[in-house]
Formats: sequence, structure tokens, C-alpha cells
Amino acid sequence: MRYLRVFAVFGLVLCAASFAHAQRVVVGVGVGGPAPIVAGPPVCTYGYYPYAPYGCAPYGYYGPEWFSGGTFIGAGPWYHGDQHFAGNVDNHYDVHQGYKGPLPKVGEKAAPDKHPEKVANFHGNEMRDGRGHVTGGEQKRS
Repeated sequence: MRYLRVFAVFGLVLCAASFAHAQRVVVGVGVGGPAPIVAGPPVCTYGYYPYAPYGCAPYGYYGPEWFSGGTFIGAGPWYHGDQHFAGNVDNHYDVHQGYKGPLPKVGEKAAPDKHPEKVANFHGNEMRDGRGHVTGGEQKRS
């Protein structure tokens, strides 16, 4: 029992140290269990994919309506906008659809010539709600 307590204290110290340096925190136990719980949205200049593990999406995945003042409005569990919002995405940039190009890293700054709210020649091919679900709905701002 004494070793269990020492191990538990060591685990707490280790978690606290890693939490101080983390951009996002993932909590999960076991293999084949439920998806990890992510404590906060990843900091991604061009937005993040609306499904776990919430990796940063590349420039051009989200249409300009997904940004306000150059800041991503959120998607998936961190979307808190209008429940009737629907915005364009270009799923050619989705890794689940076979995209194998470069992906930005968490915290990476935008390239000077790439403004997420003004994606040059954006051609969305799918409408999604704020939770990431495909919808045929009308596009609305949050």
C-alpha cells in the first residue's frame, strides 16, 4: 500500500509538470475504450478538424465564415455559436478524405500571405454545422 501511495504522488507531480507546458491536455485510460477527453481547444491558426484528436486543419479547409477578425470561431465540442450556423469546408483538405499534404502544428503562426478570413480562391464542397456534421443547411454567421 505504501508503494501505491508513493506511485500516486509521483504521478500527480509528473502530471502537474507536464500540464504546465501543454498546449492541450488529453486524458485517457486503457486501449479500445472511449475517445480521449480534450480539456481545451487546440490553438490552430487555420482551425482544427472537428473530430478527435482535433489536429490542426490546413489553410483552405475552412471557408472565411468560420473566422471572426482572423480568429477561428471553433468547431466540435468547443463550438458555442449559433445553433443554426452552417459554413463551407473543402473536404479535399481532410485527412479522413485522403489529404496527405502539410498540416500546421499547434501554435504555429499564419503565413504572412495566408489570411484565414480571406482564403484566396476558396471552393468549399461541403456545408457543416459548428459541431462538424455535414448539413445541407443555409450558410449563416454566428
